[in-house]
Amino acid sequence: MNIAIPKETLEGEKRVAQTAETVKKLIDSGFQVFMEKGAGLASAIRDEDYKQAGAGIEDHVAPLYQKADVILKVQAPTPQEFNSLKEKTILIAFLYPLARLDLVEQLARKKITSFSMDMIPRIARAQKLDALSSQSNLTGYKAVLLAANATGKLMPMLMTAAGTIQPARVLVIGAGVAGLQAIATAKRLGARVEAFDTRPIVKEQVESLGGIFVSLPVKEETEDQAGYAKELSSESHKRELALIAEHARNSDIVITTALIPGNPAPKLIVEETVRQMKVGSVIVDLAAEFGGNTTLTEPGKEVEKHGVKIIGYTNLPSLMAEEASRLYARNVMNLIFEIWKEGSSEIDFENEVVRESLITHQGEIVHSRVQELVGARKDSSWKS
Repeated sequence: MNIAIPKETLEGEKRVAQTAETVKKLIDSGFQVFMEKGAGLASAIRDEDYKQAGAGIEDHVAPLYQKADVILKVQAPTPQEFNSLKEKTILIAFLYPLARLDLVEQLARKKITSFSMDMIPRIARAQKLDALSSQSNLTGYKAVLLAANATGKLMPMLMTAAGTIQPARVLVIGAGVAGLQAIATAKRLGARVEAFDTRPIVKEQVESLGGIFVSLPVKEETEDQAGYAKELSSESHKRELALIAEHARNSDIVITTALIPGNPAPKLIVEETVRQMKVGSVIVDLAAEFGGNTTLTEPGKEVEKHGVKIIGYTNLPSLMAEEASRLYARNVMNLIFEIWKEGSSEIDFENEVVRESLITHQGEIVHSRVQELVGARKDSSWKS
């Protein structure tokens, strides 16, 4: 079975789907691996490193796609890349199918068997495949460094002959993987850290990292079966906005990480809140790629509104491409070993990890939740 890894073409994407380390392991397991020339250079991996691992190097992407049985990518195919895909190819990448229904339908029409790395189930035995977590970990870390660089305050308390400098006050919104890493990093830099989350279950994790947990008592269910935060009722959301505004006004840095799978990012910081924040404050919006957690975020940009810097960079893992690629490559490799057990050429559909990450197969959309969304969209279109 031929595995192909092309160079990522999406603007700003520096990661690569496999490293020399994982390529060697795949080859040792019986796969043949082919790389596009220069695919790993932005992640500090030379073509020579891949050659030494046993991979073939293709100068151009067209023959790479033609010989591929399996294509490994970081980002979903661009329109040009999609046109190059052969029918019945197997594709593994970050597809975000709950938000990209058009792409899913295109994959089904072309009979592409697709696996989405963001749909790996959050169960104990799948942790080594969990690419969302591995990349979010890096995102939370980088967010704090960006904020520390953008603020005019020092992160730690500093006692000097000229007086004492108080530590920066950091508010982290959302205590998922990225949020928890942001809390830990900010604490290591000496900041005073508060963390808000609607899920009471994360209180212990926040406090174990040295953060002060800010809670919003609600009677409704705040967490879905996968452990993600659920959208709140209108009344609870109003209380949530008021509580966040109260703590944001006293913060030097706010890092927002809130996402609801399949939906636009919830708006948690409105313009009036930004207007009330201290001049020189910094917001790092990690949900910018999905619309942002603030109403003033401009995805991909750093802007200043009402004296507050709002950093809405997308794809922060790509800013640490070397480490991000190393982690992602291992996640993908582990998924491959789940899909094809012990050298088998047949996909193991009985495997829960495989079943839950499989989106399209043999011309059909096979993931139940994606099926529901596509069906609901078609029904809505018919009614209108």
